[in-house]
Amino acid sequence: MELDTEACYRAVSSRDRRFDGVFYTAVRTTGIYCRPSCPARTPALANVSFHRSAAAAQAAGYRACKRCLPDATPGSPEWDVAATAAGRAMRLIADGVVDREGVDGLARRMGYTPRHLNRLLLAEVGAGPLALARARRAQTARVLIETSELGLADVAFAAGFASVRQFNDTVREVYAATPSQLRGHRSRAAGSGVMHLRLAVRTPYAGAALLRFLADHAVPGVEVAEGTTYARTLDLPHGPAVVELELSDLAGPGTAFVPAAFRLTDLRDTGAAVERVRRILDADCDPVAVGQHLGADPVLGGLVAATPGLRVPGAPDGAELAVRTIVGQQVSVAGARTVLGRLVAAHGVPFASEIDGLTHVFPAAETIAGIDPEALPMPRSRGRALNTMAAAIVSGEVALDRGADRDAVRDALLALPGIGPWTAGYIALRALGHPDVFLPSDVGLRRALNRLGADSDLDTAEAAWRPWRSYASLYLWNSLDQAVEAA
Repeated sequence: MELDTEACYRAVSSRDRRFDGVFYTAVRTTGIYCRPSCPARTPALANVSFHRSAAAAQAAGYRACKRCLPDATPGSPEWDVAATAAGRAMRLIADGVVDREGVDGLARRMGYTPRHLNRLLLAEVGAGPLALARARRAQTARVLIETSELGLADVAFAAGFASVRQFNDTVREVYAATPSQLRGHRSRAAGSGVMHLRLAVRTPYAGAALLRFLADHAVPGVEVAEGTTYARTLDLPHGPAVVELELSDLAGPGTAFVPAAFRLTDLRDTGAAVERVRRILDADCDPVAVGQHLGADPVLGGLVAATPGLRVPGAPDGAELAVRTIVGQQVSVAGARTVLGRLVAAHGVPFASEIDGLTHVFPAAETIAGIDPEALPMPRSRGRALNTMAAAIVSGEVALDRGADRDAVRDALLALPGIGPWTAGYIALRALGHPDVFLPSDVGLRRALNRLGADSDLDTAEAAWRPWRSYASLYLWNSLDQAVEAA
């Protein structure tokens, strides 16, 4: 994908924060790369080049600006909208697949040869998988150095580096500073086992509405929500973990941060934990673009104005979300929570947490696939559907990570007994991060549209909401919550 030089330069000249993370500006005369909103004096057009990723700028020999911290930005929302192979690969790289499985493992998941995948990423992003993974490690390292209490050796391995020497060399090359210089002279408290980080999101950010949704759907034993805090257990590659998030409304436009506290079993899971929590937060969304499009709609305009920056609540694990969706078929949210709580208590992995209410990790697909459908606390047909779906995930017939092709996932899900369009669509909306899903048969959406007097011409309204129909769905669901609060 070619970047429009003139359009990029206009964004840089106006310091437009909406483009932070969408592209990066490299300045030949200084040898640094910046985010578009960098407050430094705008360089001459003849002296700049534009890059799709921080890795591409680094591969071209540029180091990160110390003033605007270009790698401390949300990811590009274009990857979720376009759903290209490059975007899917980047999401898997962010989850640490290259660190754990190598380029061959990434290519295998994508269904390409390593050589073809490298060519594809170079063409679309400007950097190959190794360079992209290296940039991700450098970014994670910087966040940990500047915000956590970890020692520098621990930071190296938490960020995914194979050795302290590799960590030191990469940080010096990317940031033109040693890890010690990045940390500065601030005092470091004694380790408490809790890693406090800040996760970048674009604003406006409707954190209160996101918290309300997560609280309403919280599974006992796995999730708790109290006040402005949401916490849950995570099943990570090297062991279970817990995350606590402070969610509140953040004004915009611009970039802000959601405070997150992680308790990890293994520091090597730091990158994967951060990426999976960013999915919950829908951190890469461009709320300004969504708001401008849906805010002009006669049906949704008032809802968008009332709750700017509404997000689609993501899921840290696709298999978990699929189980929750099947259990929730044709039952109330409260009823689904009760059944899921029983499933977790009986088949989840016990986990000793310091947070009241967090007692288990959600059962893995392998566990669900091995349960006798007769023993599940639900109708037999639904239990069989749950077994079949879990077995398909285990076998690889269905892939529910962010690197999967959405159309292929939908087709594979619909081929399974007991899974219809609503279930496949809801899984795509929350597990795959699809921004353009609408569920016309959903009872809640129909009720919301009826309240707004818009259910008679749904096809016309729905077509006008593309490519943000997932966000339109959230605005409609959210309007029902607001109506209850106002009653």
